[in-house]
Amino acid sequence: MTKTIFIATAEPYSGKSIVALGIVNMLLGKARKVGYFKPLINEDPKEKKDADIEMIVNYFGLPIAYDDTYAFTRQKAMRQMETEKRGDLIDTVIRKVKMLEETYDFTVIEGSDFLGEGTAFEFETNATIAKNVNAPVVFVVSGESKSTAQLVNTVSTVMRNFKSRDVQVLAVVVNKVKKEMVEDVRELLTSQLVNGTILSIIPEDKNLQNPTMKEITEQLGGKLLFGEDQLNNQVDVMITGAMHLPHFLDHISENVLIVTPGDRGDIIIGALQAGQSHNYPKIAGVVLTAGITPEPPVMRLLEGLPSVLPIVSVKEGTFQTSAKLGTIRSRISADNTKKIQLAISTFEKYVDVNKLDEKIITFKPEGITPHMFQYQLTKRAKRKTQHIVLPEGNDDRILKAAARLVNQEIVELTILGKPAEVTASFKRLGLTVDLSRIHIIDPATSEQYDDYVNTLYELRKSKNLTMEMARDLMTDVSYFGTMMVYKGQADGMVSGAVHTTQHTIRPALQFVKTKPGISIVSSVFFMCLPDRVSVFGDCAVNPDPTAEQLAEIAISSAASSLAFGIEPRIAMLSYSSGSSGEGADVDKVRKATEIVKQKRPDLKVEGPIQYDAAVDPVVGKQKMPGSEVAGQASVLIFPDLNTGNNTYKAVQRETGALAIGPMLQGLNKPINDLSRGCTVDDIFNTVIITAIQAQEK
Repeated sequence: MTKTIFIATAEPYSGKSIVALGIVNMLLGKARKVGYFKPLINEDPKEKKDADIEMIVNYFGLPIAYDDTYAFTRQKAMRQMETEKRGDLIDTVIRKVKMLEETYDFTVIEGSDFLGEGTAFEFETNATIAKNVNAPVVFVVSGESKSTAQLVNTVSTVMRNFKSRDVQVLAVVVNKVKKEMVEDVRELLTSQLVNGTILSIIPEDKNLQNPTMKEITEQLGGKLLFGEDQLNNQVDVMITGAMHLPHFLDHISENVLIVTPGDRGDIIIGALQAGQSHNYPKIAGVVLTAGITPEPPVMRLLEGLPSVLPIVSVKEGTFQTSAKLGTIRSRISADNTKKIQLAISTFEKYVDVNKLDEKIITFKPEGITPHMFQYQLTKRAKRKTQHIVLPEGNDDRILKAAARLVNQEIVELTILGKPAEVTASFKRLGLTVDLSRIHIIDPATSEQYDDYVNTLYELRKSKNLTMEMARDLMTDVSYFGTMMVYKGQADGMVSGAVHTTQHTIRPALQFVKTKPGISIVSSVFFMCLPDRVSVFGDCAVNPDPTAEQLAEIAISSAASSLAFGIEPRIAMLSYSSGSSGEGADVDKVRKATEIVKQKRPDLKVEGPIQYDAAVDPVVGKQKMPGSEVAGQASVLIFPDLNTGNNTYKAVQRETGALAIGPMLQGLNKPINDLSRGCTVDDIFNTVIITAIQAQEK
């Protein structure tokens, strides 16, 4: 069962507040604690609180702090998009949603409102957020001013857009539909929607769509003169009081708003009298234009009445005011309990609540996005803080990553290097970090140096290592850092930004050694593709593994996949699929596949198989019908280093995928190698996966 649902639209004033109110009300009948969240809000909270948040939270009395109900103002979000910080935006939203999931039984997420400039990026942003928090969508579309054909086309287009982004739509709510169009729209859309998508059609209702006198006063920027107690009066129609009073009275209709210059005392008094007469419909209020206040006798008369309709004064003339009134759109507000209750009852009347509830309960999120994977990694690393040593304190990228790791309180760090030089580099780079939280050690002057030398000598003297050689080696940062891990004074090590792979892992192979039953150290990359995370192995260590070694790499990679929350479906890659190919290279892969099946019959494995058949469902079904792996492989094992290294780099460059790793597997303790072309993000992510590996120990 999902713990979130996303309410989205592709246009302003669609009426999604009705859906939000209805769903929260529905969930509160089943869940004790329901949260509410808007990724983007329009107003700066310092100036004005978001109307939807106030309405939902106040009406239902949700126990949630205002700061927890949103992530960004719309303006800040657009600035982040302009400065290419889209990833940070998504990461922040995921973090806040996951915090709500931990606190509440269910969270309703309401997408942005599509108001003002910059609406072009909003649909994409909403779809991206829904996908990255694994929330099914209830999509709301407005039927206002649309023909049947336009409505059907809008729904079809939006459904295609969601499908292309792998976002699952539970229900479509078509709102504000003309009553005479309802059945035609229902018939046409029912034939188009698939996979059991719920369709709900809500007819237009002036009681929900038309503004109140309060909204009109606020949006006109008017001054309220009288009638504060009647500001919830609904306005259904507007007339201009510019004719003589007898003719004017003939044009009064139910819930009318009268617009007239402030010096038309006759119209004002006539309106008040009509409002109190049983022979005339209800009058919503009066707007006085041109900044003119009624003359003193009229004001004295109004002030002496026990009850007066809302009378609002504005500075603009009658024509300008009438034009503005035509653009005012109603929003359900926190203080309009009557309209809130009407919205909830409308939702319950036209939406199949039982069917929607059943859909929510049975919904199972599919896949994992790169942002979700990174969030989960960071969260796991924080569960139990691990101590990681970074030997390359002379590299600026290492220091930048260290600052992020310490400031986010993910790990405890030791950096190897001369303390004065490392400290100076932090300052030179302008990094804000509490240096008291980082251990900076110079191996040559360390208190542990002699102990480490003696330990290394005892471990390697049978290999003709002399004491002098041990002393020399222990001044090397790779040996010193690895010894810290061996002695349990650090939980893991990450190196390789300025050293070769061999320089990084040689000490580990010499005295950390491999796990029992493991004969080969290998590596995997977590390839964060736009719609999934795949495990690639071995792309960094073994040039040309034998069939036996390839099988061991596959088994180790499956274990790594499972440890990081990815169900292992192993594809043993080659240039042919199934039994079609011949030759030494494909025979090696075929033999390795059989070894995996013999040693681990519980694993899903297929091989030999080509890359396209492994990852593309259509190709996989054609080439290897009935396979549990073809078309949906999550662990891809390459036959040699040449193929693996080139493939991961090609995928990374051509798709923009994030490659996390390499992560070494098979060692007794976690030591991981960086590429010398690594970025700060690469270092940051590799330290995190090293910390998680250390937790497994």
